[in-house]
Amino acid sequence: MPPSELPQDMSAHRINRPAPLRERVYQAMQEMIISRQLAPGQHLVESELAERLGVSRQPIREALQLLNSEGWVDLSPGYGAFVHAPTDAEVDELLAVRSVLEGESARLAAQQAGSEGVRLLKEICSRGEAAVAADDVDSMVAANAELHRAVTELSGNGVLIDFVNQVDRRVRWYYTPIARHRGQTSWEEHEKLVDAIERGDTEAAAQVMREHTERTRQSYLEQRENRAAGEQPTQVRTRRRRTGPRV
Repeated sequence: MPPSELPQDMSAHRINRPAPLRERVYQAMQEMIISRQLAPGQHLVESELAERLGVSRQPIREALQLLNSEGWVDLSPGYGAFVHAPTDAEVDELLAVRSVLEGESARLAAQQAGSEGVRLLKEICSRGEAAVAADDVDSMVAANAELHRAVTELSGNGVLIDFVNQVDRRVRWYYTPIARHRGQTSWEEHEKLVDAIERGDTEAAAQVMREHTERTRQSYLEQRENRAAGEQPTQVRTRRRRTGPRV
């Protein structure tokens, strides 16, 4: 039957497929990791996660496999699943890439932003400063991510936007534990960035963004060293008891 003769009632029955349950569970667990509701090194028990998210263990198991493939979770045979604990090298590598990408984003934004773009950036800065004043870490992290995302979008470079979006979630993961420590200083740096963009000073905007990223990296490493000096890792792995003979 030619395509033009396709029965009319077939298209009428098309439905929008919801995201598979494993994808929704994956997204929920990824957000819990980013927000540190699930801490680095924490043992992930399928039954507990299933109860917490109101699903069966099968989508939990599938989501853990996806999270493992993307580096959010470590699967250890005989021990189970653990939230990945990023190394200093991983943080350095990611923030080095972020510095290059967002430095270029800031440079292009200074060329492209316009008055409406600058107004948006100033509004986000106001929300970030209000979050600092209220000691609202979740809102600090959200505003920080929103500002960096807005600068990238104002660059007008679609490829650059795609690359930055790929590292955005992991940057939020690293930023959450230092948001309070960075506090007002971070937003003062943001204001300098917005001022440079408003002036159309491309080189200053790029430089401020690179310096801002470097200070974030240093702050993360300092906080990590302080935690390491004051406490032992929380990850405790207990091998599962075998139910059959060793092979």
